Amino acid sequence: MAGGTDDGGDGFDWMYGDRPPARKDDPTRATQRPRAGSDDPEPTMMLPTQSRTGGNGPSSRGLPPAGADRTRYGATPEPPRPSRQRGRSGWRSPRRWVRIIGALIVLWLVYTIAVPFFTWTKISKVPYEPSGHRPADQPGTTYLMVGSDSRAGLTRKQEREYHTGRNHSESLADTIMILHTGSGPDTLVSFPRDWIVNGAKINSYYRTNDATHLVKALEQQTGIRIDDYVQVGLGGVAGVVDAVGGIRICPKERMNDHYSGLHVHKGCQQVGGATALAYARARHDQRLGDLDRVHHQREVIAQIGKKVFSPWSVLNPIRWWRLNQAVPAFFSFGDGTSKLAVARWALAMRHANGKDGKSCTMPVTSPSANDMDTTRARPLFKAIIEDRTQDITKKECTASGLPQ
Repeated sequence: MAGGTDDGGDGFDWMYGDRPPARKDDPTRATQRPRAGSDDPEPTMMLPTQSRTGGNGPSSRGLPPAGADRTRYGATPEPPRPSRQRGRSGWRSPRRWVRIIGALIVLWLVYTIAVPFFTWTKISKVPYEPSGHRPADQPGTTYLMVGSDSRAGLTRKQEREYHTGRNHSESLADTIMILHTGSGPDTLVSFPRDWIVNGAKINSYYRTNDATHLVKALEQQTGIRIDDYVQVGLGGVAGVVDAVGGIRICPKERMNDHYSGLHVHKGCQQVGGATALAYARARHDQRLGDLDRVHHQREVIAQIGKKVFSPWSVLNPIRWWRLNQAVPAFFSFGDGTSKLAVARWALAMRHANGKDGKSCTMPVTSPSANDMDTTRARPLFKAIIEDRTQDITKKECTASGLPQ
């Protein structure tokens, strides 16, 4: 036979090996492959059956049947599908959120620090240090705060809202205070504007955007050296109060002042900028006139300081921006006053009217507030000069300035 071997083989020994023929009585005959020429066809001679049907069966093009190992038929294996782990990829990844929150904190810190520095570039400066003889340097820091009644910078709408009128002439000092901060309690002292010094009211020593004459008069009368200066325009109180979302005032009686436009009931209440300004200006409906007014002014200043340094004012970027934008419009500071000195002043304002501070009016002899009560005033001033504000007594420091 063609393809056979010389030893009589069937020609397929190259595939199955050289085996002797099986005997008919061999029990393993049934398990052996049939030889060529037998009734059963040789498996290697059979062609694979090809299905002509569609569906899930073998295709007519010889593709492997469904579920078969595709690599046996030369097909490219499918790549493994990525497993989905909830909360571990994309926006659900904890690491991604940590990075985002960290970036936001950094941006907030940069913004919080940068805004005051930007505001400081727009602050106007005022000369306040007089020439000639002055008290020597003293421990602690004493600020002079002046509230001007100038209408400059107010719009027509603000003039109507604040009941200021249209007087744009030479302004006077409507509010005069000193704030001392040092080793003892922060102390705020008001000076009545009707106090007579060398034949003139103390507020007449103020010049528009020039505090040198006023500082000189106060230093000569009290012996206290003025270290820094803060000036507030008429609309400054209203602007800052609105920027911090209002303040809380506590009038002890119902107040109706036609001149300032104030109408409030008795007791503590939340008010906006216009009402806070009117509360600080009102004196015509008050029993003690200007002495009651200076007490209200200290109350308003303390409440402003409390709101300015509240966590929400700093954490809220919108409020922080509005607060800083209100400062250049109505606030001025003395030549040479540093940013650190301004920050210490604002912080001391918060404490002066609190339980750890002291707040009073310069001792006077009568409700007219024309004359200083030197018996009580001298010990008060000396304690400030020597930075011993903890030694100031209630007899020396009263809300109205009158003895109690």
